[in-house]
Amino acid sequence: MALRFYNSLTNKIEEFVPQKGKKVNMYVCGPTVYNYIHIGNARPVIFYDMMKRYLEFLGYDVTYASNITDVDDKIINKAIAEGKSEEEVAKFFEEQYWNSVEMVGSKKPDLIPHATQYIPEMINFINDLIHEGYAYGNDGDVFFRVGKIKDYGCLSNQVSDDLESGARIAVNDKKESPLDFALWKKTDKGIKWDSPFGAGRPGWHTECVCMNHKLFGDTIDIHGGGMDLKFPHHENEIAQSEALYHNHLAKYWLHVGRLDLQGEKMSKSLGNVIFVKDLESKKDGMILRSLILFSPYRSIISYSEDLKNQYAKEYDKWQRAYKQALYTLQYNDINGDNLNDAEINKFKEFMDDDFNVQNVLTLITDIVKQVNVLTRSKDYQNLLVELNTFKKILDVLGINLFIEKMTEEQLDSYKKWQDARNNKDFDTADIYRAKLVEWNIL
Repeated sequence: MALRFYNSLTNKIEEFVPQKGKKVNMYVCGPTVYNYIHIGNARPVIFYDMMKRYLEFLGYDVTYASNITDVDDKIINKAIAEGKSEEEVAKFFEEQYWNSVEMVGSKKPDLIPHATQYIPEMINFINDLIHEGYAYGNDGDVFFRVGKIKDYGCLSNQVSDDLESGARIAVNDKKESPLDFALWKKTDKGIKWDSPFGAGRPGWHTECVCMNHKLFGDTIDIHGGGMDLKFPHHENEIAQSEALYHNHLAKYWLHVGRLDLQGEKMSKSLGNVIFVKDLESKKDGMILRSLILFSPYRSIISYSEDLKNQYAKEYDKWQRAYKQALYTLQYNDINGDNLNDAEINKFKEFMDDDFNVQNVLTLITDIVKQVNVLTRSKDYQNLLVELNTFKKILDVLGINLFIEKMTEEQLDSYKKWQDARNNKDFDTADIYRAKLVEWNIL
């Protein structure tokens, strides 16, 4: 079975066929760095990191790009409020962002384009759109003519008439149509650049199109982001790409659902958020990662303490089973890298089915039960195979159990504890057990 997942552009589950053999280009919209990220922002960070890992597990050569929006009204306003430069604000919050990325077990993308590094390309891009009749200037602002794109709304499944009457479309007298969106914004405050249209800065929707084209050239394989970016951001990216490059920018479009807080959408402006930086430990980061990964990726997650505790209990079961099995195998000094092929094939079967994570979680639960049985029975050879399989699946998902090998002293105490238990010398066993508890081994 080949990998299949839901393509937002065609609204159906499709087989994944990269355009250039085993090479895959993947672009995911990154953060606007004006504040810390909350656990809802972390959902795409976690999902697309896992997706890259899985594609590499399948043998693909993946180039993963995710941008940093380091120029935006929110950054400008933050800089003015704090008496700092936009660069200082963006640099600080970008560093905090990468700390949060690490906290939830994700890796940095292969390519990290910053919007401010591509201003000349954006100006040229806007000039080309004006030359081709897809854009127009008005008093220093430049807008895109949405009406010239025949299939505008193809990603969000909306038609122009409905969009024009929608409450989300802001009224702007400079526009020819309410649907037209800004490519260049005239500004008299904050950071700005000189251009043929006047001093200003690029519009958000233009940034990703330019960076995509500069990095990858032709149509990319996968473009991803959160569900809230489908309209207008991704729709407007497609419109601009159609205008100049005559393609939909990406062959496959993926969108992950929101993570709400107890049924309400998280909003930094409303203050109902949990920041990733406030997680107490890397273990908490792994619990959040598990909660997100084992929820259907296109559905809304309603985060609560009860849900978090549910996954904390699962994580503790995995950690306890792995720890005891690993210590048992260390005690017997058995090494190897064999896997349970049947279980790996099941894992692939479930993941290939539009990332059927519920079945993957059931599979992991079954493997953990088997690990516990083999640990108790001291079936070392089969235990090693199960443990390797368990670790392989967790590695692909990016879940770290944070278990280190024992020192010689700890290993000796573990052996003597096991021997005392087997000989029913419980007083001696208690002595060594106390040491192992102190070392956080038991």
